[in-house]
Amino acid sequence: MPSTPRRASRAGQSNPRSLRVSDAFKSFVLDQLADLGDVIPGSMFGGVGLYHRGVFFGIIARDVLYLKVDDRNRQDFERAGMKPFKPYPHRPATMQYYAVPVDVLESSVDLAAWARKSIAAAERR
Repeated sequence: MPSTPRRASRAGQSNPRSLRVSDAFKSFVLDQLADLGDVIPGSMFGGVGLYHRGVFFGIIARDVLYLKVDDRNRQDFERAGMKPFKPYPHRPATMQYYAVPVDVLESSVDLAAWARKSIAAAERR
């Protein structure tokens, strides 16, 4: 099992609003999602958007993976104690993407299952 790259230090970031993603973390996430096939990363305001066959289903920001949620899969994330994506920490607005638990991220099989649910959620919107 590949090891999870450590989360980037915020002390080294010059802009706390930056969504910057390290190359190592981006590569790790894409490797973990390889079983899905056809996952395409795209630049997004310093972060990375994840697409599967044209469907936007995930965000990598600040070396955290977030997946799309709706009423059918949100409970999986909430049960794991995960929080929604806040692009601007000082603002109350959140998005319908939740952080992925580390144990899920480290298991390509589990991550693929969670990602499939997120792709389905994105297709329903």
